[in-house]
Amino acid sequence: MLRCCAAGLMLACLSRVAAAAAATDLAPLQPGLDYHSFANVEQFRVTHLELDLRVDFTNKVLFGAVALEIKRLDPRATDLVLDTRELDVRDVEEKATNVLGATAKSQTTWVSRPFHFDKADSILGSPLVIELAPSSKKTTELIRIDYVTAPTAPALQWLTEKQTAGRHKDFLYTQSEPIGARSWIPLQDTPQVRATYTAHIHTPSNLLAVMSAKNDPKAKRNGEYTFDMPEAIPSYLIALAVGDLRFTQVGPRTGVYAEKSLLSAAAKEFADTEAMIRVGEKLFGPYRWDRYDVLVVPPSFPIGGMENPRLSFISSTAIAGDKSRVSIIARLLAHSWSGNLVSNATWRDQWLNEGFSDYLASRIMREVYGERREAMERVLALTSLRDNLAELKPRDQVLAIDLRDRDPGAASSDVPYEKGRLFLTFLDAKFGRERFDAFLRGYFDHFAFKSISTEQFIAYLKDNLLDRFPGIVTRDQVMEWVMAPGIPADAVLPSTDTFQPVDDARSVWLAGKLPAKKLETRGWVTAQWLYFLDNMPATLRKEQLADLDGAFGFTRSGNAEVSESWFMLVIRNSYSPSFPRLEEYLKTVGRRKLITPLYQELMKTPAGAAMAKRVYALARSDYHPQTVAAIEPIVNPSSETHDDE
Repeated sequence: MLRCCAAGLMLACLSRVAAAAAATDLAPLQPGLDYHSFANVEQFRVTHLELDLRVDFTNKVLFGAVALEIKRLDPRATDLVLDTRELDVRDVEEKATNVLGATAKSQTTWVSRPFHFDKADSILGSPLVIELAPSSKKTTELIRIDYVTAPTAPALQWLTEKQTAGRHKDFLYTQSEPIGARSWIPLQDTPQVRATYTAHIHTPSNLLAVMSAKNDPKAKRNGEYTFDMPEAIPSYLIALAVGDLRFTQVGPRTGVYAEKSLLSAAAKEFADTEAMIRVGEKLFGPYRWDRYDVLVVPPSFPIGGMENPRLSFISSTAIAGDKSRVSIIARLLAHSWSGNLVSNATWRDQWLNEGFSDYLASRIMREVYGERREAMERVLALTSLRDNLAELKPRDQVLAIDLRDRDPGAASSDVPYEKGRLFLTFLDAKFGRERFDAFLRGYFDHFAFKSISTEQFIAYLKDNLLDRFPGIVTRDQVMEWVMAPGIPADAVLPSTDTFQPVDDARSVWLAGKLPAKKLETRGWVTAQWLYFLDNMPATLRKEQLADLDGAFGFTRSGNAEVSESWFMLVIRNSYSPSFPRLEEYLKTVGRRKLITPLYQELMKTPAGAAMAKRVYALARSDYHPQTVAAIEPIVNPSSETHDDE
């Protein structure tokens, strides 16, 4: 989406937004310009936020104030433009200092400032324009905004007691990435802007609040909580959760927050987190965030996990009981270097967050769990990427994707993750591990606590790797990876022979030579079970499905990803004994990656479509807005939605 810097041009800017969305050919893209924010960051920059918010579960709103410390970069600028979405702004004040006489002490007062909203955009929200007093020089301003969020704020998920693990107390969590922070805080909602923050959160006295900040594991449950985030972070990493939470320590710098019924299982599942941090520090440099804790959120969470610094949010669907899904933790932890420490400047540059984190996570997984397991997971990821590429238009197969006419959340795919990881694996193989690791450590040090564009990365890569070791990789090869569709021919692809016994077992069973219970599956890990199911023929007999289910209990599996693979077979073959559990799964799991394929498969037949529509109608209110945005056009293709893994 197009963005203008001067507030006086805002209406013209919005008309160009609409024109850009409708045009077949967009104007040349300006690297580093955030097309998904109204904020005039060239004139003003937010450097610190002070939040004072009350959590109202009855009305499903947050209300209170935010004070923004703002640097005026352009002395001539008088209109401050902030991003908002569905916010009810009650008042705006500017802090002023009056000196009363030669010997009087300075007194600080708040002065009301005029403000208004310009025309709303269905994707970007509404620009809030605050008229500030003119200044003859660069200054630091302090602006306080009193406001109330909307019950439908996309970044806020309000869960009733029945939607939680404990089933007796309400739960709130935020999911701000990519452009949701503006729906619960009026601010410059662009990753270009990094700010520190403090917060005072008021909650019901029987609930605990936690944030992506310094959390006190020993905090008393009294309804009044204070937080401090001393490192400057982008807006999408500001996070809040409130619920009946308990804490347990799992390492010197690590712990788990969860509802009581999940706490023990979560602590056991994520017990290796400290070991992962040590590996990350050995490979990529110091961990700079003091602690790394994990919050387990209910299964309605729309993604596997969110890398909020100091406190990653992770879906309870990651708890499989056998540490088979801890690669999610490895990836979220990897963001402590790639994404949180060095962030993408715009959502076009998202691959700098996700591709790097996938690569770093694979290195961490190999060190902690061994080459065999890491290789299996990468092979499955490559298969998923190839399937995804087959469905995407060429323009969406590039790393530096042009998202100007779209919601950056709705354009999610495997490309920034897996193609990005393959690009870094290619550089690793070409330059050698020792050289490439030194490059990575230098990269994280050089850009620490900064947000950068694809072009800045390419320039740094050229100066510090390509030119330093000439004749190994050319700039043209780099540009093919970044700007061309598909997977380049010189990619270094993962391989493993670990799946051969799985192929053999499947073949023997399909040939009718052995019943399922006689297959040699002892020691199989989740990756092998997924490979076993995902490579079954599309058509199976009811008797065959009953044999598999009887031997391995797939219908009642506690592993959410294995369940998804099984239910794909159930839907394709109308295996009715599993339908009740399928319906329960669709109603309780809100993770888009797991349920979107199931809805897509159901919609392929009249009977399946009828089930999809009925179940979705029942489950819709329990889904996160991002999940609704993903499922709505599948189940009701004539509907229009603009919100979205």
